[in-house]
Amino acid sequence: MSSRTVIRGGLVITASDEIHADVLIEDGRIAALATSGTPAAEAWTAERTIDATGKYVIPGGVDAHTHMELPFGGTSASDTFETGTRAAAWGGTTTIIDFAVQSVGHSLREGLDAWMAKADAQCAIDYGFHMIVSDVNQETLKEMDLLVEEGVTSFKQFMAYPGVFYSDDGQILRAMQRSAENGGLIMMHAENGIAIDVLVEQALARGETDPRYHGEVRKALLEAEATHRAIKLAQVAGAPLYVVHVSATEAVAELARARDEGLNVFGETCPQYLFLSTDNLAEPDFEGAKYVCSTPLRPKEHQAQLWKGLRTNDLQVVSTDHCPFCFTGQKELGRGDFSKIPNGLPGVENRMDLLHQAVVDGHISRRRWIEIACASPARMFGLYPKKGTIAPGADADIVIYDPHAEQVMSAETHHMNVDYSAYEGRRTTGRVETVLSRGELVITEREFTGRAGHGVYTPRSTCQYLS
Repeated sequence: MSSRTVIRGGLVITASDEIHADVLIEDGRIAALATSGTPAAEAWTAERTIDATGKYVIPGGVDAHTHMELPFGGTSASDTFETGTRAAAWGGTTTIIDFAVQSVGHSLREGLDAWMAKADAQCAIDYGFHMIVSDVNQETLKEMDLLVEEGVTSFKQFMAYPGVFYSDDGQILRAMQRSAENGGLIMMHAENGIAIDVLVEQALARGETDPRYHGEVRKALLEAEATHRAIKLAQVAGAPLYVVHVSATEAVAELARARDEGLNVFGETCPQYLFLSTDNLAEPDFEGAKYVCSTPLRPKEHQAQLWKGLRTNDLQVVSTDHCPFCFTGQKELGRGDFSKIPNGLPGVENRMDLLHQAVVDGHISRRRWIEIACASPARMFGLYPKKGTIAPGADADIVIYDPHAEQVMSAETHHMNVDYSAYEGRRTTGRVETVLSRGELVITEREFTGRAGHGVYTPRSTCQYLS
């Protein structure tokens, strides 16, 4: 039995086009587009018709950086794969790429299997995995080749968090050399963790224990230094590099310089760096703990360079780094010692709306919104054109978006499993109305109609900017 849906009368927006068109969906994929009102479009028949008049019809968002159920700092991220993917759908995201974690002394396979088990039959939307490589040795290097063949084509390393995820320059170089051979993409958390640990120790010795000092010790210069070092190591290895959660003007400058030299270097930023700042970290009564993440929030003046980087394509992707911890009982672990505050913010539900607000505010165009939130992450991580666009043959991951609806972001109304919103009280224009994942209604006119287990694991090809 084939099933057909027609979406009529909307403005279809992709990274490359805006067109008033009807969209025909058949058996979970996009079958055709035709200009609204033409005989070709009028001739379509379907079991279900969705009226998108006055609305945008956009690809489902691809959030290439989430951490559901991540163990960190003696606790675990508060969103499960079930709650987190449901919240993602509410926010117009239809694919996440999460991070499986290799523990030191264990194989990549053990880490991947553990995360596969966590996600299995839980997700409301489609998902993939990157692999966090914490222990580079001959065995794990061989495993990287096997994972690339299986569709896990990106590997994250950390220049931060000594004793937890940290890799030294030699380990990083070896992994980069391997990815240069197997086609994988190294993702880098670029902060000089060794130097930061010294500054943390000195700050605490001075009695500087409040959340705002988290931002002060994780200096922008140490993000820039690590970014520069990662670029040079990638250059030595002849490997591409993707720098995650870029937050500082100086780090953007390093990426821009490398790209001007023609290097395959890419950068991601996140909504928190575009919309929040050290003012939030400095909120009184330990409220600043809600905003502790790494890389940290920066002073407001850094935002202009991040927006510029997104416009000039020195930054290609906006992901969330969604890693929520409740204020009560989790963030509070760091009362009296900012270094014990679990690092991470909730945001998987807010990204598409915040970036639409950036369109309204004139920071980016509508097509650039779709590019940085849907198409570029799909291309970067080998999912395009199955994901990230509206075109014949693509998965029918589609959002009907009301560009005029107004909303106020709040913990009372969001669907993430966390007791605060990083954007509490923020007014935004634009809201998700209906979401289809592979042709199935997940959000229907602001009601959740999806289910755990609809989402399927999605293997990926290698980075499509390199082919």
